[in-house]
Amino acid sequence: MRYRTIRNGSTSFEVSTLGLGTMWFGTHTDEETARSILDRFVEAGGTFLDTANNYNGWDGGHGRDSEDVLGRWLADRGLRDEVRLATKVGAAKKDPDLPQTHVPPSNYQGLGADTIAREARESLRHLGVDHLDALYGHVDDVDTPLAETVGAFGKLQAEGIVGITGISNAALHRVVEAREEARRQGVAPYGLVQQQRTYPYPRPDVGRHNWASSELLDYARASSEAGSPLAVTAYSPLMQGALTRADKPLWDGFDHPTTHERLRVLREVAAEIGATPNQVVLAWLLGGEVPVIPVVGASSVDQLDELLGAADLDLDPALRARLDAV
Repeated sequence: MRYRTIRNGSTSFEVSTLGLGTMWFGTHTDEETARSILDRFVEAGGTFLDTANNYNGWDGGHGRDSEDVLGRWLADRGLRDEVRLATKVGAAKKDPDLPQTHVPPSNYQGLGADTIAREARESLRHLGVDHLDALYGHVDDVDTPLAETVGAFGKLQAEGIVGITGISNAALHRVVEAREEARRQGVAPYGLVQQQRTYPYPRPDVGRHNWASSELLDYARASSEAGSPLAVTAYSPLMQGALTRADKPLWDGFDHPTTHERLRVLREVAAEIGATPNQVVLAWLLGGEVPVIPVVGASSVDQLDELLGAADLDLDPALRARLDAV
């Protein structure tokens, strides 16, 4: 395993360059299996755990199933000081009797100050900890003033409840505006942004705000060089198996000729170096000019072991150039 430091100007800590996503723990992935995956991740040197206050409230769970599994595992293993916990707030159900969807009406709780304060403390309780290393706004809330959201996150930092704050599924201009607002308020700006990113890329869509664009990566690099660090984490880097499994359709917006050509080249490169396509995708993300932290999910220890093989896989510059040329 390799490591990097994430920081926001006032707080910093080291994380493994692969994060473990725990979205299905306690629902699709039973607790015994989840514990085995967590044990193996830590054994391999993994330290960065990613969850949310709504995992998995839309497909078989109550919404904090993942946090509860993590909390029980942490209590049993006594590993709180060995790992870094990131959770999210804002996309749990506002009305528990209505469905949770990704399109309006979304029924999200949003990022109002009261919601952030209440839900962060609930995450502490479910995880069984006294602080969160990182807390993201799960989905940007354009109906709440940024000043209110940023101020609420800043208050949690001042109280020692949260180390580094971040945002997920947000347009670049909103990330920039929020970080400027933090400076105006005298609080630490977002040090993390979590977006979707993988080797294929989606068709251009003005309504898509969850993609880690090249412009976002450029902004993260420029910000860090200017002394205001911003790290990018990538969720669903393997599209839940859709990159390698014929029975899994490509996600909306990704099924186009360039994707198919990129996947062809990906398979060629993987075969030449004796790696799996999944490992090459993760290595491509890790070794980019602006490296990101992939948040990987696994439903078995065997799946996790495959993904862990990417942690120390370095792509030869010529191979990377082939991957980038498509």
